[in-house]
Amino acid sequence: MNALRWLPCAAIVLGACAGPEVANEAAPQAAPSIPIEVLRPEGAGPFPAVVMLHDCSGLGPRSSGSPRRWGRLLVAEGYVVVIPDSFSTRGLADGVCTNPDPKRREVGPQRRRADAHAALAHARSLPYVDGKRVGVMGGSHGGAATLATMAARLRTPQDGAPFAAGIALYPSCGRPQGTYAPLAPLLILAGELDDWTPADPCRALADSARAAGHPVSIKVYPQAHHAFDSDRPVRFVERRVNSNAPGGFGATTGGNAAAWADSIREVKTFFARHLR
Repeated sequence: MNALRWLPCAAIVLGACAGPEVANEAAPQAAPSIPIEVLRPEGAGPFPAVVMLHDCSGLGPRSSGSPRRWGRLLVAEGYVVVIPDSFSTRGLADGVCTNPDPKRREVGPQRRRADAHAALAHARSLPYVDGKRVGVMGGSHGGAATLATMAARLRTPQDGAPFAAGIALYPSCGRPQGTYAPLAPLLILAGELDDWTPADPCRALADSARAAGHPVSIKVYPQAHHAFDSDRPVRFVERRVNSNAPGGFGATTGGNAAAWADSIREVKTFFARHLR
């Protein structure tokens, strides 16, 4: 049964959908006032955990559903999944996929690092989580936030012990700012036909990182668009904010059955290797 309560630091925790609710959970005092959802397996643990960073659609009524879809899959594999909501209490409950308002910069990938680390601290406070085995994962906007969270150059003393591993699905890899160095092993999964967050910059990022000896791997799926990990039809939406499109708008998304199935295998294998 799901339960909703306000915690001392004004964060929300929703009870696990895959196991009994744990009473009197409280997020760390350093956590910002954002909702945090926790899904957990049956049993006492301690379990490995994954912090799941949502995409540009957020977790509200317009959510793609991807974070919770991956969350349920990982819970079935024996992981606790912690999902921070970066948008709803910041006036962006409908997401920023089609919202060009400058306010979207307030929840940019680098700023979402604080949310990821707050969720990490909360995960480590839970008695059924093994705090040494916590990874981070996200798709699209959440994938870019994952890259920022894992970047050694952005690390601060307030971050605490880093994540043990990270997975970024079809992230924006941006323009090179030196060689990317992650704090732990990182996997990037991208689509060859992605016109929203193209694969080539991610290939370049991974190639330069590996050449420098950093543990970054990438897999690019042929014939796959952005958001290939779904059963939704491929469609182009003109209103989507897209810095890679002429005029800054318009992007294609849609599922690819082969890429989706393989990405599930890759995620399971990668986290089993680094969090088990």
